[in-house]
Parts: sequence; C-alpha cells; structure tokens
Amino acid sequence: MSVFASLVERLADLLQPLCGASAAAAAIVLFTAFVRLLVHPLSRAAARGQKARAELQPEIAELRRKHAGNPEKLQRAVLELHAREKVSPLSGCLPSLLQLPAFFLLYHLFSSGTIGGRPNELLGHRLFDAPLGGRWTDALGDGGPLGGAGLVYVALFALVAVVAVVSYRLTKRTMAANAALTAAGGDGAEQVPGMAALTRLMPFMSFFTLITVAVMPLAAALYMVTSTTWSVAERAVLHR
Repeated sequence: MSVFASLVERLADLLQPLCGASAAAAAIVLFTAFVRLLVHPLSRAAARGQKARAELQPEIAELRRKHAGNPEKLQRAVLELHAREKVSPLSGCLPSLLQLPAFFLLYHLFSSGTIGGRPNELLGHRLFDAPLGGRWTDALGDGGPLGGAGLVYVALFALVAVVAVVSYRLTKRTMAANAALTAAGGDGAEQVPGMAALTRLMPFMSFFTLITVAVMPLAAALYMVTSTTWSVAERAVLHR
C-alpha cells in the first residue's frame, strides 16, 4: 500500500501547480480514469456481447417453442447455444468486478492512520474544504450541510443524482429495446441464479452511489463518482 500511496503523492505533486490544495483529489480522479481506460476493452466486449445476445433471440424463441413443456431441456439448449456462439450472460459484469481491487485499495489507503509505520500524510489533503479521509457525517458536525465541507458533499450529491437519472434512462431504454432478453426465460437469464433479480435491479444501481458518497471516505467517494460518470458516458457511446 505504501507504493500506491507514493504514487498518489507524486501524481498530486505533478498536479499541484494546476489544482493547488485539491491536487490529491485531482490525482484520484485521474487514477480512476486510468483504471477505466484499462478495463475499456472489456466494456467494449461486453457491449458487443449484449448485441450478440439480442441477435440470438429468434433462435431462442424457436427453442422455447420446441421445449415449451420441458424447462430443463430448454435451459440446457439455451446454455448450449450461448456456448456455441461464445456469448456469456455474465460478460457485462467483468468491467465492474475488475475495478474492485482498485476501489478497495483506495478505500483502505484513506481509512488508515498510518502507512508503513508512519503517519498517513494523504489524510491531510483536501477537496476544497473537505478532507479526503473524512466522511459526510464529519462535514455535518463541522459547519453543517452548508458549511465549507458540507457544500462539497452537496455538489457531489447533485452530480451523482444527475448521473443516476441519466443512467436510469439509458438502462430502461436498453431494457425496453431488448425486452425479450430481460424477460423471464428470454435469454436464459434465469438459468444463472439471481440473474433475473439483478436485471430488474440494474436501472436503480447508479442511485446507490449516493449512499457511497454519504458513508465512504471522500477519496473513495470521488472514485465512485468518477467511475459512475465514466460508465454512463461510455454506455451512451457504446450502445448508441
């Protein structure tokens, strides 16, 4: 973790002339963008996979008619079709899963008072008046919601709300365009335990970032806000 801390510090030093006291916050945003660039090829592959699953709908509809009275045979046939066409219903989860190590590393970094036996100097960095290691509750106790630190969170909440609404509309539009894909039994989503429930929950997932901003250290919240904003912009381009 000390290596990662040194990386953030050096990046903050490079951004200091441009961003001033908020250089570490800018470094976190830049780090998040770098992580998203690394997983972008997987996001493109996931978008192609979603289109491929939609193209399989006529064949799946035929399998449903053929095995209407035998759910087990239908399940096997759909899974075999996916395997034959090299289409995975879980491919869209990979970009999010591969980001988890970076998120947890950042969370741990800004939740630790010491690094390598020395005081964690990163905790002294701020985004305007809000410390990167602080939380929304700290801001409420230090000036209230309209204090210096509180206003930083108000701005983040507003940004997340806008991004969440855009994400909700994009997801609903995609699900409406591929109704057969997301309906029960449409593409074998129910063959994977919990997939149907996850699909119904997807339009609302961006709103969960509001909870992240409220309870996580500000540095981790910045990661989530940046990543969520990137995701929405990426989906708008890849699924246009």
